[in-house]
Amino acid sequence: MQAHARPIAALLGAAALALLAGCEDGRPPLARAGPAAAQADPARGRGLVAARGCVACHTVPGVRGPRSNVGPPLEDLARRAYLGGALPNTPANLARWLLDPPAFNPGTAMPDMDLTPAEAADIAAFLLAPASSGGRAP
Repeated sequence: MQAHARPIAALLGAAALALLAGCEDGRPPLARAGPAAAQADPARGRGLVAARGCVACHTVPGVRGPRSNVGPPLEDLARRAYLGGALPNTPANLARWLLDPPAFNPGTAMPDMDLTPAEAADIAAFLLAPASSGGRAP
């Protein structure tokens, strides 16, 4: 029985590697901007991320600060399926999360940052912008 298991295991391993190869940088983001996100300003969001001290807990591409590991790094956020382990990743849900993280995940270490809805939308637009769009330029 073991002789038959090896070719099957090799085939499954090859299939898994082929699937992983498809996860390279060319894949599209999971989070897509909707109509409400069109009014948000990624440049304002970048400024808010710097002003609000988000880099005290997160590593944020395009924003100078310490390389912190308190919270997850926020690069390629658009490719993540969930936010805070609680919400499907969409621009609207990211803005909702930023407004009151403990409302969606009571165990989160991320505090309510006292943002306005417009500020949350701007930060979401910045964090979900592709690096090539200029939203994350240093």
